[in-house]
Amino acid sequence: MALPDALPAPRVPDPMTAPSLRWGILGTGWIADKFTQALQAHTRQKVVAVGSRSQSGADRFAQRFDLPAAVGSYDDLVQRDDVDVIYVATPHNHHHEDALRAIGAGKHVLVEKPIALNAAQARDIAAAAARADVMAMEALWTMFLPKFDIVRQLLANGVLGRIHTVFADHGQHFEGDHRILRRDLAGGPTLDLLTYPVAFANWVLGAPREVLARTTWTPNGEVTGQTSVLLMQDDGAQAMLHSSVLSRTPTAAAICGEDAMIAFDPDFYVPAGFTVSDNAGASLRHDEPEVAHTGGLHYQAAQLAWCIAAGERSCTIRPLEESIQTMVILDEARRQIGEIYPEEQ
Repeated sequence: MALPDALPAPRVPDPMTAPSLRWGILGTGWIADKFTQALQAHTRQKVVAVGSRSQSGADRFAQRFDLPAAVGSYDDLVQRDDVDVIYVATPHNHHHEDALRAIGAGKHVLVEKPIALNAAQARDIAAAAARADVMAMEALWTMFLPKFDIVRQLLANGVLGRIHTVFADHGQHFEGDHRILRRDLAGGPTLDLLTYPVAFANWVLGAPREVLARTTWTPNGEVTGQTSVLLMQDDGAQAMLHSSVLSRTPTAAAICGEDAMIAFDPDFYVPAGFTVSDNAGASLRHDEPEVAHTGGLHYQAAQLAWCIAAGERSCTIRPLEESIQTMVILDEARRQIGEIYPEEQ
């Protein structure tokens, strides 16, 4: 198939047009900060309260963003009548507990990725949300970015032809006592960085027939340092994925088809450009500002608001089934490399 004359336009509506919900922020770390910035700058969503493990921590966050309410208890946050939806921004090994806390209070919930430590916990969240008739969604912001809707259309239209290979990588260098190096916070690259390549490959290719994983541990043996994963599909397609907390890596990605290839600029999972090229050398280019988290995290919040306003309990862009399948792949990779989190012992 020849390349189209031009790339399709993204179909993502303006987030400013999304119905306004009242948000409670559960957790006050780095990602909570970026998420709140994005909502206040790019949407009509109302961040009305923040909850922390300490009143002083909640007060500092609320003051920084001029929020109406700050509470020093997660339970007090989810019980508030003026909150419609909870954004869970606690460490990975608290996502399950805190998501269930919000769902149990009858609140919709957006859970920062990964949705849980493992597939069993992810299924537990999905089941609890279904029983409570609330919306639960994983905050894998990449899938909601406009550039990925362009890619979604290219794949649906068969522009690449049969997909043979997916490449994806995500590596960063960390030192000292960063949370990603701490075993007690479910550290290592698997849940934090590898989630992006695995979710990306699963989105393009579907559930794999076979998972092969190998790892190198950090020098102190506290957490895994870098992990490579090979996914094999029934039709022979492969995904070659890598993540590392030991060194910076290209953090690039590609989808390689029989007729054409999409090559993503680094960092592939954030707002940035990509090139589509065919076997004859023709190419199409998509460029956009590299605005990172504060310019991109709001798309997932707007999508959640549209779903809730429509009475939906599942998001077609990132349904819970795909979040669970990502965890199934990561579970098998961890089984092979012997990575067990303290909560699983």
